[in-house]
This record gives sequence, C-alpha cells and structure tokens, in this order.
Amino acid sequence: MGGMILPDAEWRHRDGLAHLIEVLGDARFVGGSVRDTLLGIPVSDLDVATPLPPERVVELLKAAKIRAVPTGIEHGTITAVLESGPVEVTTLRRDVSTDGRRATVAFTDDWREDAARRDFTINALYADPASGEIFDYFGGLADLEARHVRFIGDPFQRIAEDHLRILRFFRFLARFGDVADAAALEACTVRAKDLMALSRERIADELLKLLVARDAVRVVALMIERGIFEPVLPEVASAARFSHLADREAAAGFDPSAIRRLASLIPQDPALAEQIAARLKLSNAQRRRLAAAVLPPEGAPRPLAYRAGAEAALDQLLLSDRPITEALEVRDWQPPRLPLTGGAIVARGIKAGPEVARLMKQVEGDWIAEGFPDGDRVAALADAAVTQALRSASS
Repeated sequence: MGGMILPDAEWRHRDGLAHLIEVLGDARFVGGSVRDTLLGIPVSDLDVATPLPPERVVELLKAAKIRAVPTGIEHGTITAVLESGPVEVTTLRRDVSTDGRRATVAFTDDWREDAARRDFTINALYADPASGEIFDYFGGLADLEARHVRFIGDPFQRIAEDHLRILRFFRFLARFGDVADAAALEACTVRAKDLMALSRERIADELLKLLVARDAVRVVALMIERGIFEPVLPEVASAARFSHLADREAAAGFDPSAIRRLASLIPQDPALAEQIAARLKLSNAQRRRLAAAVLPPEGAPRPLAYRAGAEAALDQLLLSDRPITEALEVRDWQPPRLPLTGGAIVARGIKAGPEVARLMKQVEGDWIAEGFPDGDRVAALADAAVTQALRSASS
C-alpha cells in the first residue's frame, strides 16, 4: 500500500460522480469506499466528505440539477441521487456531546477533526477524487495492511459515544481483522452491559451482518468467551453448532444465512426462538424462519420440504448431522402441488363432507410416499382410495 494512491476501481467511473465532485469543488471520498478499494473488494456504498455546510451543498446540487434528499441534514448528510445510484455527501463534523445512542455535532472545516470522531482507524481514510491521494490521520493504512481493527483514540471514550461500537468492533474484526486490538477488546469486554441501552433494531442489524462475515465463527467464539452476548442474548453459550453449520454451508456451496446461523447459536426450542426473535424485533418472516430452523429434520428430504417448506427443510438439514447430499436434494426443488381436487373425489361417488377431506389426506400421503408421481398415478391412487372407502361403507 505504499505510494498512498487510491487504486482505480469501477465505482470511480459511476455516471454523474465526476460531475458531482466538480459541483462540490472541495470533497474527498471517505470510509468504506476507500477501505474496500484498498482491499480490492467491491464497493457498495459511496460516501463523500466536504467542508461545505449542508445548506450550501443543497444549493449547489439544486443549481446543478442534481436531486438532493435531506436524509440527515441535522447531522450534515445530504443524499445526492445520481443516475448510477445514491451518494451520501456529509459535511465535516466534530462531536459536541453524546449519550451513547446519538451524537450532537458541530460542523467544521478541519479534516483531521472529522477523522477523529470516526470509529476505527481503517474507516477514517480519505481520498482526493482527482489525484487519488490518500489522507490518513490515524495510522489506518498500516492497520489495514496488518488487518488490525483498532479504535481511534481511547476505546472507552469511543464506546461511551456510541454503545453500538462494541458490536461494530466485532463485526469489523470478523470482516477485515486478523488481529483484535488488545485495548479495544478489553474496553468492549468491560462495557458489554452498555449494549442494553441500545434499541433492539440496531443490535439485530449489526448482529445479523456480523454472523455472515468471513471470520464469524472465530469472532463469535471470542464474543462468547468475553461475555459480550450476556446482556442481550444470554442464551448464546457455545459456537460449536455454528462452526459445524459454517463448515457444512461451505462444503455444499451454500451462501451463509444470518437467520440460519442465529438458529445454530440458540437452544433447539421453537418457543424460545420466537421469544428471541421478538426481543430482537425481527420481521415476521425472520421470526417464522428462526422458529422452524431450530427443529430437527423429520423424514426424507423432499417430503420434509413439502410439509415444512423448502427454506425450513434446508435450514434443518444443514443444521443437522444428516448427509450434506440431503440438503442438496432440496436445494433447487420446488415442492409440487397435489394434482387432485375434492371435486374429483366427489365425482368418484363420495358424498361431500368430512370423508372427502379424509380421502384427500390419504391420497396425499400415498403420493408423498411414492415420491410425488404425476397426475395419472394420482388418479389411480384416488380410484384405489375411493374403492376401498366405498367397500368398507357397504360392508
């Protein structure tokens, strides 16, 4: 990373970006786009920092006919909507006061002051859009090279400003880190109870991102050892099943799923899974998925997928000790619909009523047991079931 010039990357040629930079006049790329480009990984979100006050940014963008959305204007953030997607434009800031949940900021024209209020050294790198020159005020480049995740300044102070930084530290460690900074780890351990003050949505958001990061298994084990989950998820006591699941996901070539991975960390109890999902304010779909995933898989893979749904079957099979081939069996399989209606049973001479539903259930059971054969075979199964029912009724 010598020479300290930002490598060229696809995102730097996004439609409208050069025009936006020209309109602002004084601006630098900052944060994730600089960090990820130096690491050679794709950039999703684009942030630009400028000494211009937010009202001036809005004026300039309007005059240049660039759509400006005041997404966080009180914190100095304007979203410029370009043809190629949004770019966050944020005025340089310094913290005035914080309560651990939100900060009161004052605007500044000092780049170093802006860098000083960011969380980790690797997130406080700036790049000049024209020359690509990188500005690094706190040793972020060296830390990035060493994959060292380190707070800027005093870790206790940084955590006091925003308690979510405890989880962010572990997420960044799982995503980018090889070396856990000793002072950072100590501060996160000592202040873990501060997490209780945060909104459950913010906790869930960080946690779900952390669980799918490249080194999540090792980092989650470290978090368990350090008691980080205690205040919010005391149920998380071991990373053994998580490790087992991650190996199986990788072996079968499945993308990691945050909800499936969360299921591997909690007891195999659907009622408790529901409680945990409610505590984390997960969506209804996520809550249902978590509660289904903790159950052991019952029956052969495809009948299981038919009864429980393909997603639940896949989660249960991957979380179990059953052969990986069983998970692959339901991977791209769409559970079919039974090619039979109640009307078809009535047409065979059964009076409408509970008997029709019972025979439908019986035929469906035979159809599942035979591996979901086609309509002709189902018709034959229906004939046989009805014949038998009529025979026992007349005897």
